[in-house]
Amino acid sequence: MTYESLRQAADSWGLLYMVIIFLGVIAYTFRPGGRKSADDAAAIPLKED
Repeated sequence: MTYESLRQAADSWGLLYMVIIFLGVIAYTFRPGGRKSADDAAAIPLKED
């Protein structure tokens, strides 16, 4: 394998991988029932021990 073939594979498949990860994060964030866990995580710095 040459540098050019590895570079082309990384450009195409790497971009596809990053898009899939991005869409997965978006889907996880906006899933039903996600608001409660997001609100709980946002309130962590404000909680007293």
